[in-house]
Amino acid sequence: MFSTKAGATKLLIGAVVGLIAFKVVVGLLTHSISILAQAADSLLDLFAGIITFSAIRFAAKPADAEHQYGHGKAEDIAGVGQAILIFIAGGLIIYSAIDRIITKHYIVEQPEAGIAVMAVSVVVSIFLSRHLWKVARRTGSIALEANARNIATDVYSTSAVLAGLAILRFTGLNIIDPILAIAVAVYILKVALDTIRKPISGLLDEKLPPSQEVVIEDCLKKHSRQVSGYHALRTRRAGSQSYIDLHLVIAGDISLEQAHQICDQVEVEIQSVLREASVIIHVEPCDYECEQCAATCSKRRTT
Repeated sequence: MFSTKAGATKLLIGAVVGLIAFKVVVGLLTHSISILAQAADSLLDLFAGIITFSAIRFAAKPADAEHQYGHGKAEDIAGVGQAILIFIAGGLIIYSAIDRIITKHYIVEQPEAGIAVMAVSVVVSIFLSRHLWKVARRTGSIALEANARNIATDVYSTSAVLAGLAILRFTGLNIIDPILAIAVAVYILKVALDTIRKPISGLLDEKLPPSQEVVIEDCLKKHSRQVSGYHALRTRRAGSQSYIDLHLVIAGDISLEQAHQICDQVEVEIQSVLREASVIIHVEPCDYECEQCAATCSKRRTT
């Protein structure tokens, strides 16, 4: 149920709603800004989850007359939106924490309750982030990956708050609370920078990673008996979808029907490794001028 992109997003939303309620109640009870900062971060996770759910549903729509290349970039846009929300949250937390330090309004009551809610939050965030990473890698979802990265950072920031509240409990140094909130906010801003890089590259039509281009080249090498070479390989990504086009040089004595079959085989092999890949191949006849073409074509004539 939770192994699909939509299912994982529903799990994310449900878990985050529970954490928000838990953190808000305890934050108001203890007057801890570091716990309220965590609640604000979880609230952003909820907004991000809703954005991701909407983006995934929109990106899954098939191509239409107005969007002939599909709607995959909706996931990249969602990733950018999440990063902007994270930036805003980090800035607001820093502002509130500095204000409390200046006004000396940082007394924390019942830190034990804060320690309990942070411990629960750490455990939930660990399991949730791991599941989101797993689904994101299998489906290639950029929006889910951004969510997984965001939730993973909650583990570190929440652990820091947990440790700080434990120190506060035994030392009585209440100023630790706003200082921890600032540290959490700085880390949140770093996460925002990391989160925004990949979706921005998708919106700018950056090529596929080298590891994926190697997969394409390996598929082409399997057909070296019929394929003399290739050039003009271009790749780009839109959300979880990949777009590949290239020029394939084929021996001149191969018929049009055979050339079409070779292209179909190459497309199927690439798509079996790179899911949701759209492959366009332009066929060119071998001109017998380069050594590779001459060797390939002569080999075909002798076999």
